[in-house]
Amino acid sequence: MKKDIILAGVGGQGILSIAAVIGYAALEQEMFLKQSEVHGMSQRGGDVMSNLRISHEEIASDLIPFGKADLIIAVEPLESLRYLPYLSRQGWLISSSKPLNNIPNYPDIEEVLDAVRAIPQHLLLDADTMAKEAGSVKAANIVILGAATPFLGMEYEILEDAIRAIFTTKGDKTIDLNLRALKAGKEFADHHQHH
Repeated sequence: MKKDIILAGVGGQGILSIAAVIGYAALEQEMFLKQSEVHGMSQRGGDVMSNLRISHEEIASDLIPFGKADLIIAVEPLESLRYLPYLSRQGWLISSSKPLNNIPNYPDIEEVLDAVRAIPQHLLLDADTMAKEAGSVKAANIVILGAATPFLGMEYEILEDAIRAIFTTKGDKTIDLNLRALKAGKEFADHHQHH
């Protein structure tokens, strides 16, 4: 199995935590892992993206070619559109529907969401609200990760273990919050993915 994943969002939205959880889960399954550096301004407000490649075979490059990404996981809808040329025909786009108006000329949000909806295989979810229901809007990134879990080709329990490991220093409350967020995202995906 191999998965080529693009993570996209805005600085401060927790892209690195998503990468860390998927990476940990991949290594637990003795997969190879390549991750490009996070590009862009990782301070709050700048756009960030990272390529994450996981495979049971060795991986030559850490960069995903155009048209080859299995997944775009985006914590911000406009950011998801930047990377469409990378998405494969069979690929899935998972994105939060809530804009982070981090730029002065942010386009009309309905146009942005329509462009996401034009992708045959997409999941658009209000991760902020779902995260709040799980306990904190800070876990919106993990809600998005949860929505991507059906497409990662990994056992859900391994991703739960990865959350426990990545957030272990943050204490049980934070771990429980993120496990709830992961589950909320997964349940959304289970109900809404259309093949």
